[in-house]
Amino acid sequence: MADMFSEVNRNKWNSIFLIFIFIIIITLIGLGLGNFWGNIYAGAILAAIFAFFYTLIVFNSGDKMILSMSGAKEVKKQDYPHLYHSVEGLAIAAGIPTPKVYVIEDSALNAFATGKDPKKASITVTTGLLNKLNRQELEGVIAHEMSHIKNYDIRFMMLTAVLVGITVLLSDFFLRSMLYGGKGSNDRNNSHAIFLIIGLVLAILAPIFVELIKLAISRKREYMADASGAILTRYPEGLASALEKIKQDPDPLVDKANKATAHLFISNPFSKKNLSKLWSTHPPIDDRIKRLRSM
Repeated sequence: MADMFSEVNRNKWNSIFLIFIFIIIITLIGLGLGNFWGNIYAGAILAAIFAFFYTLIVFNSGDKMILSMSGAKEVKKQDYPHLYHSVEGLAIAAGIPTPKVYVIEDSALNAFATGKDPKKASITVTTGLLNKLNRQELEGVIAHEMSHIKNYDIRFMMLTAVLVGITVLLSDFFLRSMLYGGKGSNDRNNSHAIFLIIGLVLAILAPIFVELIKLAISRKREYMADASGAILTRYPEGLASALEKIKQDPDPLVDKANKATAHLFISNPFSKKNLSKLWSTHPPIDDRIKRLRSM
């Protein structure tokens, strides 16, 4: 129990730290633009205000952004009764409010949870997962995601996904501004040079952020969710068997997944030919299965 409370506390502080770093980076970008405009203080203040309000939006609506970009559709009890009953029952067992339930039309076997806290959380599964797992296996997967919700993993994972996404978009914006700005006066050429520098810096930062996701969303986090989920169902074999089927999935690619959201899923959502230890956001499935079967 102490481990769970320390993990919740760690996730809350990690979220604050991530927001702080994001605001600092955007403010530094504002300093660079302000220097070009002739007023570094105005640039820094405008950038800081943007970062602050964007963070507020992400904090309150980041889960909706993630669900939308993932192609997830909310479902009701009458749509998928067995799925809904499993979520309801495990939420009661976990002592948290029942999360909303979403489904992605995709043949891949995968699932994820998102939200800012247990009161405003959701669990999403693919139709492939629903079609190929039996009841006990499905409960194992849902219990894993329920553990992410209870441990507040979802808040940090959500913030990481969306803040990485905006970094990539900013990188693209500055690079396009440089490439398509055309030729003109010396001032305009100087502008292009500044956009190029900022764009290149952000282009370097974006993949570094993606790599930091792998470090922040640590193997311990996934192992802990596996163990907590197994305790929740009191049947570790259910999740172990589900992970075996996920491992054997011939087409694990979730069409609308991307590097910013990959860490949310229970298993890496990219095709096997694209998997590598360098970019893996998850511990090896074989290790996870072994640990579950040793419980």
